[in-house]
Amino acid sequence: MSQTCGFVAIVGRPNVGKSTLMNRILGQKVSITSRRPQTTRHQVMGIKTDGDAQYIYVDTPGMHIMSKDRNKAINHFMNQAATQALRDVDCVVFIIDRTRWSDEDQAVLKRLEHVKAPIILAVNKVDRLQDKATLLPWLSEVGARRNFAAIVPISAKHVTQVDTLEEEVAKHLPESVHFFPDDQITDKSLRFMAAELVREKIMRQLGDELPYQVTVEIEEFRETERVTHISALILVERQGQKVILIGDNGERIKNIGREARLDIERVLGAKVMLNLWVKVKRGWSDDKRALKSLGYDLD
Repeated sequence: MSQTCGFVAIVGRPNVGKSTLMNRILGQKVSITSRRPQTTRHQVMGIKTDGDAQYIYVDTPGMHIMSKDRNKAINHFMNQAATQALRDVDCVVFIIDRTRWSDEDQAVLKRLEHVKAPIILAVNKVDRLQDKATLLPWLSEVGARRNFAAIVPISAKHVTQVDTLEEEVAKHLPESVHFFPDDQITDKSLRFMAAELVREKIMRQLGDELPYQVTVEIEEFRETERVTHISALILVERQGQKVILIGDNGERIKNIGREARLDIERVLGAKVMLNLWVKVKRGWSDDKRALKSLGYDLD
């Protein structure tokens, strides 16, 4: 039997469950998640090899409408990263949240107008529908918005019908040799994963207070026989944010470090010594040169 292999972009507005879906498909965490919109900032590739088929999923930042409070250079970067992921893919999974259709969903659909690859609509979080009888009429209504290759109601959180979604994706994988080794699950480095896991814990604890003005840079990643030593620099934009992040007597930063260390140990399968530092770097999220130096670069 011939092999199949293809790229699958996962797109949608912020906070519809793109990263959760990819993690469920892979069976382990590759993309970080939180309840805060736009937790994902980069294209993150998740690779699943199932026999002769290799799926290369590309998780993307949430496509969003630029506004006064979302008009920084980092917002432009995230939109560009999501749009760029649509180039040369073999299939697109467009995720929406239940029976809600917002202006941002419409904006995503607009961006998909010129995509030639088949588009599968995944209606996520159906487990949270109060009235299940509204689902079928909604599927019919939303299906009229575009000629989708398939429409699949799912719950990424509870892995409901995720296998059905994968079966639909499999129909569009071209015959090809596998691009990656069968045991590889992502294109991202362990340094990148460590930085993202630290940022995830910050987003989960402080998302409302520090929505976009925080990023994490790994300054040291040194593996020894017994332990991996990691030093991470957390950048914020104002002194007040630094005070909030550290917390009373340093308790908040300790909790963030403890939770991040446990997750990083699970990813590495090794003991970790994690040191966190907080520094104020004013205006980094609206400075293209600073963003590029911090790894926000599409080249």
